[in-house]
Amino acid sequence: MRGEARRPLRDVPESAAPARHEILTTPAQPRIRRLVSGRIQPETFMRRHHLATLAVMAVLAAPAVQAQTIFPVDRAEILAGSRFDLKVEFPGLVAADRVAVTVNGRPVAGVFGRAPDFIERENDQPASSIVLRDASLATPGVYNLRATDGEHTASVTWEVYAGGQRQARNVILFVGDGMTVANVTAARILSRGISEGRYNGRLVIDGFPVMATVGTSGVDSIATDSANSAAAYNTGHKSGVNALNVYPSRARDTLAHPRVETLAQIVQRTRGMSVGVVTNTEIQDATPAAVFAHTRRRSDYLPITDQMLASGVDVLMGGGSASLLPQGTPGSRRRDQRNMLDAFRQQGYVFAEDAGSLAEAAAQTGTRRLLGLFNLSNMDGPLDRFYLRRGTVERFPNQPDLTEQVRAALQVLERNPGGFYLMVESGLIDKDNHPLDWERSVYNTIMLDNAVRVARDWAADRNDTMIVVVPDHTHGMAIIGTVDDNRPGRDMRERVGTYAEAGFPNYPPADARGYPPSVDVSRRLAVFYAAYPDYCETFRPSLDGQRVPAVRQGENYVANEDLCRQAGSLRREGNMPRSVNQGVHAVDDGILRAWGPGSERFHGFVDNTYVFRGMAEALGLGQ
Repeated sequence: MRGEARRPLRDVPESAAPARHEILTTPAQPRIRRLVSGRIQPETFMRRHHLATLAVMAVLAAPAVQAQTIFPVDRAEILAGSRFDLKVEFPGLVAADRVAVTVNGRPVAGVFGRAPDFIERENDQPASSIVLRDASLATPGVYNLRATDGEHTASVTWEVYAGGQRQARNVILFVGDGMTVANVTAARILSRGISEGRYNGRLVIDGFPVMATVGTSGVDSIATDSANSAAAYNTGHKSGVNALNVYPSRARDTLAHPRVETLAQIVQRTRGMSVGVVTNTEIQDATPAAVFAHTRRRSDYLPITDQMLASGVDVLMGGGSASLLPQGTPGSRRRDQRNMLDAFRQQGYVFAEDAGSLAEAAAQTGTRRLLGLFNLSNMDGPLDRFYLRRGTVERFPNQPDLTEQVRAALQVLERNPGGFYLMVESGLIDKDNHPLDWERSVYNTIMLDNAVRVARDWAADRNDTMIVVVPDHTHGMAIIGTVDDNRPGRDMRERVGTYAEAGFPNYPPADARGYPPSVDVSRRLAVFYAAYPDYCETFRPSLDGQRVPAVRQGENYVANEDLCRQAGSLRREGNMPRSVNQGVHAVDDGILRAWGPGSERFHGFVDNTYVFRGMAEALGLGQ
């Protein structure tokens, strides 16, 4: 008999209202299933964007009977002493006395010191499970877990590892969300300039001595979203689309899936280290939430806010105050009257709401916990904030730059002699790449590099801090030449110059912040994306606000006619399903850059889970 196919949850936009906890799908979720024969049974699923109707296509390798599903999955790498939830899902009803689970031939209760819970009917469905919460394995080695229901048997193998001597007191992880190679190249061109084929300077990250390529695929798909990719960095475990630090199981409650402990939780529990989270997206968004939250649905903003309060993370900065303000407050998305800002203050957090109050709070020597929320939703990027005055700048005129946030975070976190783990995200790179708005994404890349400079300068003479800069995933973005308004041609397409006809762009020199003060120049970079909906390419920057390539028409999306009416624009038929309104992530490898003690372990090709392992080993965890 076959278990029902699990339907993946579509990546939820950050602007969407938080979903309720129950996942309204079939009793199973997509995962790797191991067969009695030992072969892997692949399943491929597709779901149309923003539609309630799910189109499911299961590709079955063989008509064999499916056995148990085990979490953590096969080939998981687990830090010694870290905590995880062990779960075995049986495809049907099983009698408790027929269940046998062993680890390296020993009963599971003897290995973990207690027996797992048996659930006869999970989700009130005819399917049984066993669950052991907060399990851990203290001794490094290879572990084989075998589960049988008396008729079918499945097994997985795990590697448990430990770090050696501690090399770094502090670790700073910079995540350029969605940052691809073209983002970095364009940032170097705009910020440093190029003439006669030579750049007039390098970015800070260009000088990092260690580089590696990073694979980003998850357990359910080759194409990742920010949730499961950021979760891999923070736990060392693979996960599924939309999942934060949990394995995607068949549990209906989004908060009940098998959890894995995060790096932040480990260093807090075992080392007394401080933890900081800095972003320019909503603080509950996928990448920042991956530091402390556990949920199957990344859009669980209200439960994520509750978990944020319970996490004890020392420094929290970004947008997203809408999830903390009581219902009835303008802009609030809460469904109750609880004022979460008061709840944070009661736990000792100093609150900052703009750049001025942030600097003041961080400078106070007594500040040990800091909450900075500078927008109801995502913060505005540097192009809108400093030059175009678009987005929400009029309503929130004093939002701090990412550099100011990092500087404040370091002031607070360095007060803990035990060290700290700080995650910094330039999340708007991704949020601008999605709507094909490359100029904004590149300005946010320059801002990331500026923030890295703050951290590197702070750590330069310390020799106790490892800095890692990495994208969580990439976009299909490429620079192919220039667009020259002065080239002859009846439409803008004819003004694209390639090879010798490309020449060099004529952006003005960067100002003191590192940005050219204008993107509306006569000879611009020609940047195009590989994945796009129906839209009209204008070959010009979007000066009135973030680009909107497609708009809804019925159940589908069509090209935004406001763009099509611009002189010389080119109507392009999309290469994505018509239910998609923007570009999507690429499966291409990302580029990791690292600096400081312990960074030498990154080289060649690494999986995204190895980023966690490298940080954990540099901190000497697992001893």
